[in-house]
Amino acid sequence: MSYTIDVNILLYASDRTSPFYAAAADFLRNRSDDPEILCLTWSTIMGYIRLATHPRVFDNPMSSQQAIDNIIRLIEMPRCRVIVENEDFLTSFREVAAGVTTRGNLVPHAHLATMMHVHDVRTIYTHDRDFLKFTFLKVIDPV
Repeated sequence: MSYTIDVNILLYASDRTSPFYAAAADFLRNRSDDPEILCLTWSTIMGYIRLATHPRVFDNPMSSQQAIDNIIRLIEMPRCRVIVENEDFLTSFREVAAGVTTRGNLVPHAHLATMMHVHDVRTIYTHDRDFLKFTFLKVIDPV
């Protein structure tokens, strides 16, 4: 079995001012003992680095190096994999997004859902209810 983590959980675990910090940080700490495979996507990783370092998002944003170091710690876990798009990704995207109005902020969610579909990942840990629109996903809110 495998799962992925949405960027919001990574951000909560990095922001001590967030009301979700403790739950998200505990959740991430426990990933190293999880027997399942954590599948991360580059879009999640880059989204985390973009937002964690953004001065308009956080009063005290991280440095790029701090954000990258956090990602490296995740990627170096024995049961973590980075998954990527295949050549026929756009066809898969169209299929996954067919029943959902995919525009604006839902585009990156549909992208992640498609990555999950292509790589047979069915569980996502997120605080974002938009993922419930993709009925093949098991959506779990760890915070």
